[in-house]
Amino acid sequence: QVQLVESGGGLVQAGGSLRLSCAASGRTFSNYCMGWFRQAPGKEREFVAAISRGGDITYYGDSVKGRFTISGDNAENTVYLQMNSLKPEDTAVYYCSARRTVIVSMRSVDYDYWGQGTQVTVSS
Repeated sequence: QVQLVESGGGLVQAGGSLRLSCAASGRTFSNYCMGWFRQAPGKEREFVAAISRGGDITYYGDSVKGRFTISGDNAENTVYLQMNSLKPEDTAVYYCSARRTVIVSMRSVDYDYWGQGTQVTVSS
């Protein structure tokens, strides 16, 4: 089993920044990719960003392109999501996820492990 623990969420004003962290522990595997998704009340889970094991491939959802950056620290088994220029519509619970393959995906159904989520609230 793999455990994923998110941190870094909170309340921020519009235009501000936050950095989310996701620490992975438990069983480790060499070929996997990581993703961030978010879910606002009454809405479906939405893809935010994903990154390959080596960090050479990254995908972003259209609504966050140019504002969010995903990165990883393989030595620490941690993935980050730097969120800049935050908007009220970014308010959601943000989930970290891991997929046991080198193929990066934007589909939540493709991910095998999930964290508990961290709340991000952006005030106007």
